[in-house]
Amino acid sequence: MAYDNGKKRVDYTEGSIIVSILKMGLPSMFGFLSQNVYSLVDTYWVAQLPGQESGVAAITFFATILWLFFSFNQLVGPGSVAIISRRYGEKEYDLAEKAIKETLLLKLFFGILFGVVGFFTVDHMLYLLGARDAALADGIAYGRIMFLGMGIMYATYSVYTAMRGIANPQMAMILMIASNLLNVVLDPLLMFGYWGLPALGIRGAAIASVASYGITFAAGLLLLYGNYTNVKLHLRGKAKIGLDTMWKMLKIGVPAWLGSMSFSSARLVITPMIAVFGTEVVAAYGVGNQVTHFGVMVLVGVGLGLSSLIGHNMGSEKYDRAKKTADRAVLLAVGFMVVFGLVTFVFARDVMGMFFEKEVTIGYGVTLLRIFAVGFPFIGAFLMIEEIHVGVGLNTPAMVMNFIHSWAFEVGPIFLMTGLLGFGQNAVWWTISIAGVFSTILFYIYYQRGRWLTVKV
Repeated sequence: MAYDNGKKRVDYTEGSIIVSILKMGLPSMFGFLSQNVYSLVDTYWVAQLPGQESGVAAITFFATILWLFFSFNQLVGPGSVAIISRRYGEKEYDLAEKAIKETLLLKLFFGILFGVVGFFTVDHMLYLLGARDAALADGIAYGRIMFLGMGIMYATYSVYTAMRGIANPQMAMILMIASNLLNVVLDPLLMFGYWGLPALGIRGAAIASVASYGITFAAGLLLLYGNYTNVKLHLRGKAKIGLDTMWKMLKIGVPAWLGSMSFSSARLVITPMIAVFGTEVVAAYGVGNQVTHFGVMVLVGVGLGLSSLIGHNMGSEKYDRAKKTADRAVLLAVGFMVVFGLVTFVFARDVMGMFFEKEVTIGYGVTLLRIFAVGFPFIGAFLMIEEIHVGVGLNTPAMVMNFIHSWAFEVGPIFLMTGLLGFGQNAVWWTISIAGVFSTILFYIYYQRGRWLTVKV
C-alpha cells in the first residue's frame, strides 16, 4: 500500500489544455526568469568593479566552461523528469518518491565528482579559451569557488525537478525566486564589503551564488520531507532505492548529456574564435548571451513544466491530449519569442548602455543583439520541441539535432568565415542566428512524425 500524505493530489491531465500548460509552465517560467534576472544583476555588479571589461570577460569565459560542466547534469536530469512525472501520472506515488531520492543521490555524486575536476583544471581551461591577464586571474578566482559548490548546485536543480514532476510547480517557483533574491542581496554585500563585511570583489559574487544554492537545497529538503508536497519523502520509503533504476535514469539521460556536451563543446571552440577580436567584443558577447538567455530561460522554465505535464499525460495514457498540449506549447513559445525579439531589437542600445560606458563596446553589443533577435522565434520552437521529447524520455533526436546545429551549422561555418575568409565578428553572430533557423526546421519535421507518442518508460 502506498503512503498517504493526507493531501488531495493535483491532476493537470483534466480540463483546459491551455490552463494546464500555464499552471505547470508559468511557475517554472517565473522561477527561471528570476534566475536570469540574477545573472544580469550579477553581470551588472561585476561591471562596476575596477576594469569592468576584464571582469565581465572573466565571467563570460567561465560561463562557457560552466555550460560544459553543467552538461553532465543532463546525465540524470532528463531521466528524472521522465520517470518522476510518469510515475506520478500513473499514481505510483511510492515509486515517484523512490525516483526523487535516486535523483538527488546521483546529482550529489556527479556534482561533487565534476566539481573536483573543475577546481583543479579551471586555470588551464580558461587559458585555452583565450583568457589572459586580469580576465584570467578573475576567472580563476570566480571559477574555483563555483566548482566547490557544484554538488549542491546540481542537487538543487533536482529539487525543482522533483516538485514539478509531482505537480508542485508553484513551490519550485517560490524556492527559485527566493534563492535568486538572496543571491541578489548577497552579491553587493560580499563584493563591495557593505555592512562591515570584507570586500571580496569577484570572489564575493561566487560565494553569494554557492551560499544561495546551499540554503535553497536545505529548504527544499525540508519541504519534501515535511509533508508539504504531493509526494512526501521518508527516511525509509516502501520502495527501496536500487542501482537498476538509477541505471535506467542514466540510460535515458545519456543522449541528452551527449547533446548538451556537443552544444557546450562547440561554445568552447567558438569562444576563442571570438576572443581574437578583443576584450570589448568578448564582453559584449557575454552581455548579449545574458540578454538572450533572459528569453531562453523563460522558455526553459515553461518547457520544464511542459515536460512534466507531458509525462503526466503519457502516464495516464492520454496520448491525444499529450499531442494537443505539445502543439499549443510550441505556438506559445514562438509567439513569446517574436515579442521578445522585437523588444530586444528596439531597445538594444539601452540594454548595452546599462553595462558599459565605452561607445565601441556598446556598438558591438547592439549589433550582436539585433542579429540574434532575428533567430529568436526559431529558438523558441526548438526549445519547446526538445522539452516535449524530454517529457517522454526520448532524448536521442535532440542529441542528433544538437550535434548538427553545433558543429555543422555553427562551428564549421564560423571557422570558414572568420578563420579562412577573414570576416569579422558580425559573421559569427549571423552564423549563430541562421543556424537556429535551419536546426528548428529539421527538428520540427521530425517532431511531426509523432514517434515520441509511442515511448514507454
